[in-house]
Amino acid sequence: MIAPPAPVRRSSSKWVRIVLLVVGAALVLSFPTIAPNPYILSAGVVILNYAVLSTGWNFMGGFTGYISLGHAAYFGLGAYGTGLLIKYLALPGFVAWILAAVLVSIIAIPIGIAALRVRGASFVIVSIAFVLIMLLVFQSWRDVTGGSEGLNVPRPFDVLRPEHHRIFYYLFAGLLAFALVVWWIIDRSKFGTALKSVREDEDKAQALGVPTTRYKLIAYVLSALFVSLGGGLYALWFGDLDPIFQFSILIGSYMVLMALLGGVRNLFGPLLGAVVVGLALEYFKLEFGDTQFHLIATGILLGIVVLFMPDGIIPAVKGLFTRSSNAASIRELTAGQLLEQNEKRAADASARTADASTKETSS
Repeated sequence: MIAPPAPVRRSSSKWVRIVLLVVGAALVLSFPTIAPNPYILSAGVVILNYAVLSTGWNFMGGFTGYISLGHAAYFGLGAYGTGLLIKYLALPGFVAWILAAVLVSIIAIPIGIAALRVRGASFVIVSIAFVLIMLLVFQSWRDVTGGSEGLNVPRPFDVLRPEHHRIFYYLFAGLLAFALVVWWIIDRSKFGTALKSVREDEDKAQALGVPTTRYKLIAYVLSALFVSLGGGLYALWFGDLDPIFQFSILIGSYMVLMALLGGVRNLFGPLLGAVVVGLALEYFKLEFGDTQFHLIATGILLGIVVLFMPDGIIPAVKGLFTRSSNAASIRELTAGQLLEQNEKRAADASARTADASTKETSS
């Protein structure tokens, strides 16, 4: 009889994750009080905005494997939707923010139905085409959107700039926490398992009865919702909207890079990627001004991720710790190693049985 594998103690790793989570949350919440000046605090707001956008993108890219470079369209629609509702309907800022996100989600339904008919490179091209169309529309529709001159969004709080940054820092942190909780719930649900089956092999998942089309559309709309929420909150914080920036393919590329850098299959992967890329972008812009050097650096970073860390930083670090650990989990063993382990245990059990039989015979 083959003895069952010995249980692996995971309590220590569980407590390590809890400690890291608590320390990380404490650092995020205490950052406004330790930031040396308003510029550093505003950089923290930008990084949290990036984290919201990349986490929102990850509802689609991480679960289904569909890579969209056009999610900047939903960022821009959320921002302009908030600003236009305030300007033309005189709605309170945060009411306009929520209503704009709902409207963007409704718009995302027919767009998703059309775009998700294709896969792979074709889906990437469709997503790019969508954001370019939005850019042209909002640039040309001068009477409504302000065109290239942009749109001014009034501040929702009548406070000084440092306090304004501090308030929105916590608002972005709350939105990010909400997005992470929703992602975590989906990741552990049957719906999330079905989405991941689409990512691994969509044809096989469909053959097994998974309603892939409907599930992909739900993930797409959820992704658009959170990205538009990030865009709307950005509009309320920054105040000045420019269609060239709001509907920039670069914004969509940053979302992809951040999620891939941290790891699309991990809850905190996009957040980690946003911290790394956001800090790098702020440094390069501060150091090199209006030059395009930050674009070169971004391209190099993306190439490094694809070549050397295709699964992201978090899985790569976990792999290093796994290889250096002597006590491997049963989930970390290959099929051959597990078979060899069971055969050894079976041989030991047979030897013990034979010894016991010999002792009984001799007695």
